[in-house]
Amino acid sequence: MRPGPLWCCFVLMLGAGCSSRYPPLNPAPGLPPPVRLDFKPPVDRLLTESVRATRTLQREGVPEVRDLAEFTTLTRFTPADGGWRVAQGGRTPRFVHDGQDVESLPGAVLERFTLRLQLAADGTFVKLVGAEAAQEALRQVAPEGSGLPELERFFTPDALEARARREWEAKYGGLLQRNLVEGQRTWAVDVIDVGGVERAYLLERTVRGTRPTTFGDAVVLSLRCLDALPDDAPAELRSTWEEAGSPALTKGVTCEGEQVVAWGRFVPVRRLLKVHAVVDGASVTLTTESQAETLQEQGT
Repeated sequence: MRPGPLWCCFVLMLGAGCSSRYPPLNPAPGLPPPVRLDFKPPVDRLLTESVRATRTLQREGVPEVRDLAEFTTLTRFTPADGGWRVAQGGRTPRFVHDGQDVESLPGAVLERFTLRLQLAADGTFVKLVGAEAAQEALRQVAPEGSGLPELERFFTPDALEARARREWEAKYGGLLQRNLVEGQRTWAVDVIDVGGVERAYLLERTVRGTRPTTFGDAVVLSLRCLDALPDDAPAELRSTWEEAGSPALTKGVTCEGEQVVAWGRFVPVRRLLKVHAVVDGASVTLTTESQAETLQEQGT
């Protein structure tokens, strides 16, 4: 299993800017009042999340291949440089291939590497900080010249930052610093790996309402995929696609899922997304799930 979907999909990132390019919306008559999803992360508290990703690959005449990754992430938000510094590490990774536990070099790197992100006050992604530490962690488990060029490319600073930016936007782009009303839609561009090639699609998020959670009241979003830009695409959707570089979209990509985000104090409570793609005779299904478990005071 390539390491990308099993780590960066669950990285928390925010960043630059002081104002939102998304205007507030007023609810239609009869709808509940809007919820404003400001970015107010828990300061210097340790957020623990459980993460699970399953990937299946099917080809005609070949047995199905199934990979599983499970681990725990520990995340802390600290005010820094007029915005936020986010530090996130991975713990207790477990990788399973066709029902058998296997050792994983990406998992070993993640245990030795803390991802550090610079965020802005309003929740816009800025940059990674000290991303070179990932390559040092890789050298600890696989010395240079070990014949692992794909893994080495994966952990380069530029590659890490590009994935982190895209994946944060897929989760929260267009949601922060604006009023959200039931039925409102926002969009992001995301990718799924098929045969070593990243295939792009549009992720549509629809506000379904609010829900009480152990971390406070939360916004509930349903998730689905678009495999083409509609002819009558809203301006916001078209702008999102263009700002991502107007990537070619892969026909036949489907997905379903749900995302729950606490809004009084920003906590990513839960996210479940199942993406399916069929390309060149290969059928890939990637299911990712993250769940907030605890939010501890510093030192506890």
